[in-house]
Amino acid sequence: MAGYLTTHVLDTARGCPAAGLPIALYRIEGESRSLITEMVTNDDGRTDQQILPAEQFAIGTYELVFYAGRYLEAQGDEVEGPRFLDEIPIRFGMGEESHFHVPLLLSPYGYSTYRGS
Repeated sequence: MAGYLTTHVLDTARGCPAAGLPIALYRIEGESRSLITEMVTNDDGRTDQQILPAEQFAIGTYELVFYAGRYLEAQGDEVEGPRFLDEIPIRFGMGEESHFHVPLLLSPYGYSTYRGS
């Protein structure tokens, strides 16, 4: 089985998928961070393709950056001063050739993630 990476972003404050949320994927090697791809979530809160497809998969450390501030602003969540949540980096390891699913449950003042299936 070849490994690959997917995500799903849900807006828990509105009770719906977080459509239009920009995401970036980086590979981490030591102190170096290399951009692999950038995508935007679709109407279902998912990306149209796997974030890291099998042909690009490599065991290692990665970081997904969810640009929550851009999404929240587009939803009309205006704030004075700095936004509580703006960019949400999630650093994780993929240590086996498997399907890794890293979902994000998001609201303007909190988030959670886990290894999904």
